[in-house]
Amino acid sequence: MRILIMCDMEGVSGIVTWDQVGGGKAGYAEGRLLYTAEVNAAVRGAARAGATEIIVIDGHNAGGDWRYNSLLKDMLDPACEYVAHHSWTHYREPLEQGADACLLVGYHARNHTPDGVLNHTIAPYQCSNLWFNDELVGEIGVNAALCGHYGCPVLLMTGDVAACREATELLGDGLTTVAVKRGLSKFSARQIAPQRARKMIEEAAYQTLADLSAVAPYVPASPVTITVEFGNRDAALRYTPGENVELDKPAGKMYSRADDWLTAWDQIWPW
Repeated sequence: MRILIMCDMEGVSGIVTWDQVGGGKAGYAEGRLLYTAEVNAAVRGAARAGATEIIVIDGHNAGGDWRYNSLLKDMLDPACEYVAHHSWTHYREPLEQGADACLLVGYHARNHTPDGVLNHTIAPYQCSNLWFNDELVGEIGVNAALCGHYGCPVLLMTGDVAACREATELLGDGLTTVAVKRGLSKFSARQIAPQRARKMIEEAAYQTLADLSAVAPYVPASPVTITVEFGNRDAALRYTPGENVELDKPAGKMYSRADDWLTAWDQIWPW
């Protein structure tokens, strides 16, 4: 059983500030410890469930040389292999080979979510809102669509209450979720203590892999239009659209159209 674990930092228990997720910041060392420990919990659960190949993909952009490179390598559970410092959504080898399921660990809600801790979509200057056809999505949706293109379901979501709610609305009630904190504002939360949160994540990963058909792969309807509302006017003015991409500078939006989601995404990412 080949399992992907795609992970991010903002949804981890104990993390509530940008300082904890930004490379070189004073709180980053603590954030990395908390992050790695939650990923390890998911790895342990997947291994208990019988996974023979577990690939962890660091999906957090902490900036600079820490870009997709925040996991503490010598602390990672030896049952996994890991991918670091590779452009987001571009490492696809396990999906191309055939992955049985994906677990999303430590994710945050999309931009403008009132109770979403550290909510954003990609980066504030790059993206204010993102739609797949008419469906408003965030980074959870991007990862789910990437997996879904290859027929791989997302079975587990861990993060705050808002992220778990967003994922369930997108993927359905068959999704297993672990809410490790409840946002009180963008920068505060009532949280489950990290040690207990890790036990919850490990058990959820173990239990959810007993039924690989619990969630259907997420595949946006074809033909696909991806709409990006830029984070600021300058980002829209600087962008040069490629083939099959329409730029509406007055509206601050671009539209990528294709027969399938992956083609539409690759026409614009990274922007």
